Amino acid sequence: MFSLKNKVAVITGGASGIGLAMAKRFIKSGANVVIADLADKNNEAESIGAKFYKVDVSDENSVISLLKFASEYLGPIDIIANNAGVCPEFRALNEATQQDYEFAFKVNTLGVAFGLKHGPDYMNNGGSIINTSSLSGKMGVFGLGAYCTSKFSVIGLTQTAAVELGDRHIRVNAICPASVNTPMAHDNDQSQLEMEKIMIPLGRIAEPEEIASLAHFLAADDCAFINGQAINVCGGMTAGIGPKLWEKLAGSSGDNS
Repeated sequence: MFSLKNKVAVITGGASGIGLAMAKRFIKSGANVVIADLADKNNEAESIGAKFYKVDVSDENSVISLLKFASEYLGPIDIIANNAGVCPEFRALNEATQQDYEFAFKVNTLGVAFGLKHGPDYMNNGGSIINTSSLSGKMGVFGLGAYCTSKFSVIGLTQTAAVELGDRHIRVNAICPASVNTPMAHDNDQSQLEMEKIMIPLGRIAEPEEIASLAHFLAADDCAFINGQAINVCGGMTAGIGPKLWEKLAGSSGDNS
């Protein structure tokens, strides 16, 4: 079950964080993997048995070159993970700059759009495309207007592609994590991370491997009827108010009277 034996997978943003965790998991399940990123400073691809290819997902021609390389090197592509992402600095809407929006959209939105536009041309008649959105792609977050908007767009692209590519038996789904223990998360405001831990009933943020496990599930042929979904991986954050958050809101030690 959930074997990826002899599948060909391309993962953008694959040199660290969620993308690297996906690559490791896919390889363990038998896939042949191309890790694509701006750089692989720690030689992660070689260490796990993947092939590295330098890509700038905000550049359409760069994405085409990546897909062409992967298909020529390993054969027709079965799995594409459009995972590369960035997060601008925290700024309220009345302070956000044009550069904030351009930075977020060029990578988070255009990177996915280019993968969806050109990826199917290099795939078998069938396969799985997995887009990394965010829980912030379903809800507003103070100071993250540009990021949220770019991740909302990923869900829109995912659902549109699922409709358009269905007759080619290509499934398209999105993963929507809350905060994850990655280098990008640690570049952000640590007070926000601590607040998220309080908001998440499990009391912690996710590990990259926990996001990769859902990607593995969606990549496998066993999930042939899951299509057009944006799936939360949030430790119960959207389920309701847990005791720690209640205490924080009430300003007491568990007094909810």
